[in-house]
Amino acid sequence: MAEVIHLWSAPCSLGTALMYSFAQRDDVEVLDEPLYANFLRLTAVHRPYRDQLLSKMESDGNKVVKDIIYGPGSKKYRLCKHMSKQRLPGLTDDLMKKGKHFILTRNPLDVLSSFDEVVPPSFFELGLAELVCIYNELSEIGKPPPVVDVAELQQDPEATLRALCNDLEIPFQPAMLNWEAGPKPIDGLWAPWWYKTAHKSSGFEAERKYPQPFPFSLYDLLEQSLPLYNMLQRHVKKKPSLLEPPLPTPDLPVPENEKLLAWVGDEIVPRESAKVSVFDSVVQGGDSVWEGLRVYNGKIFKLEEHLDRMYDSAKALAFENVPTQDKANVTSGMSPALNLYGCTLIVLAEWKPPVYDNERGIVLVTATTRRNSPNNLDSKIHHNNLLNNILAKIEGNNAKADDAIMLDKDGYLSETNATNVFIVKRGHVLTPHADYCLPGITRATVSCIHSLFFCMNLYFILVYTILLELGALFCCFNVLVTRSKYK
Repeated sequence: MAEVIHLWSAPCSLGTALMYSFAQRDDVEVLDEPLYANFLRLTAVHRPYRDQLLSKMESDGNKVVKDIIYGPGSKKYRLCKHMSKQRLPGLTDDLMKKGKHFILTRNPLDVLSSFDEVVPPSFFELGLAELVCIYNELSEIGKPPPVVDVAELQQDPEATLRALCNDLEIPFQPAMLNWEAGPKPIDGLWAPWWYKTAHKSSGFEAERKYPQPFPFSLYDLLEQSLPLYNMLQRHVKKKPSLLEPPLPTPDLPVPENEKLLAWVGDEIVPRESAKVSVFDSVVQGGDSVWEGLRVYNGKIFKLEEHLDRMYDSAKALAFENVPTQDKANVTSGMSPALNLYGCTLIVLAEWKPPVYDNERGIVLVTATTRRNSPNNLDSKIHHNNLLNNILAKIEGNNAKADDAIMLDKDGYLSETNATNVFIVKRGHVLTPHADYCLPGITRATVSCIHSLFFCMNLYFILVYTILLELGALFCCFNVLVTRSKYK
């Protein structure tokens, strides 16, 4: 009996080309949409070849699964190419539980622009919802299928096919890369209506440099389909080019942060869905304010003080309709008058590891980048325009230091690129005036500590400040307010 491999895809996703690719192997036989007649029998969809197909193909889906898909074969492997929408209720569980499966997906932007006129495009005809269901169902039974994206298949066919064969635990054969143009004996009888482009191909051609214009009459359908495509796209294994070394997958500093919930606007969303528009003011102009709040022993440190500072910063930037403290959007352009939808509140909670070595202490260098003058961009506003600090941090990184000291325009000490600084002299804690630096919450807290604490040495004060700022592993809330023009 042949070992069955199921290919699931949506229309216009190069599924036929991939079927031709597998057909070039000397150990594979292929079946072109064996469940098609069952699909037509049980649905009312129109096809110009409907009667002809029902008269020539087995239309009992369970008989197809038992006698054709999993029936005897003459070769080691059998590839069954399926359209996802053809998997209808009532089919035997063997269809999914037996054999190997993989999913071929393509950006709806490309699918819709090339959708054949045989069938008007619709959410049902695209079948992306069912493709997501297939992925989820296979994952639930412990068989998460490989997901192949058409763009990668076109960009690097050999690397992508090698990786797919590796996932399917079958040997790669170079013959898979090419085939003869024209109709094939393995084509379904619907080929004259659907396979015109596939019949012109003899391999996986590179994607067009200038794609076809998107028909905006299909915009609503695109908006419905893209989230489903994006869900599948997240499961695509990135295939490195044969000519380039593989890039390591970056690790999260704290694995627990992989699955978090974030507050964006007026809803709580999973990490992957926490997004703002590319038209947002924070994206195009850094036009937002923020606070980082720490949690110790289940309690937020200095919550009211942080929120007060955030609202003061928002007022300084002339934000309107700022969410009130008991309730916890988006534009290009420089004028706040363009922001029509008030403000968006974003809350991100995640675990943060220590930034500094609190046992060894830290090494600082003095940066040439000066702290902002209040005449230019007032540092007392806790805004998102942090390039000034980032440039100083780059200098610190280049010097192999932990951070960089920043001076004001006259050369006096201001702060580091990330924190306020303190010095103990003759039993007193000294810190720069907040003319060129952020008047930090921790800075104000340290200034109020009992005078006995002030007598401790400079090293201890610095470490204590760092512990307050970045401590041992703690939960940090980043709170962001940005204003909006578009929802």
